[in-house]
Amino acid sequence: MMNDTITTKTDMLTSALKNAGLRLTLQRIAICELLAATDKHPTAQEIHEALKPKYPTLSLATVYNTLETLVDLGVINSLGSAVDDAVHYDADTSPHVNLACTSCHRVIDLPSIHVQALKNEVAQSSGYQIQGARVLYYGLCPDCQKRRAAAGQD
Repeated sequence: MMNDTITTKTDMLTSALKNAGLRLTLQRIAICELLAATDKHPTAQEIHEALKPKYPTLSLATVYNTLETLVDLGVINSLGSAVDDAVHYDADTSPHVNLACTSCHRVIDLPSIHVQALKNEVAQSSGYQIQGARVLYYGLCPDCQKRRAAAGQD
């Protein structure tokens, strides 16, 4: 079941690129596959480093350009910095909260019915056709809290 979800998400991302007039190179497909298969929120640099061994000619510019195109098409979200001066990307465009740790810079998803309700309220009140939103909270994740407490930095 999980592989079907990844395949469906990969197909959606690659179709968006193709419909935008871009050639579906093996490198672009690999970027889409990586985004579809992860629940992490990778940076362009992390994607580049992950794919470079298999695609030695992959340039960081190709990664950035592909990601920006996918963002412009509304099929992935750009989350901005997780207090690490690097833009993180999220292939899950469903309404949810992102939580970014200010210490380890990990970003996680938190599903919330309230985000969908807020989206509906904003659309009804404003007349806007909502295309996307970002809800990003910053703080210390439980693991970093434990590490700080153990180090006496509480």
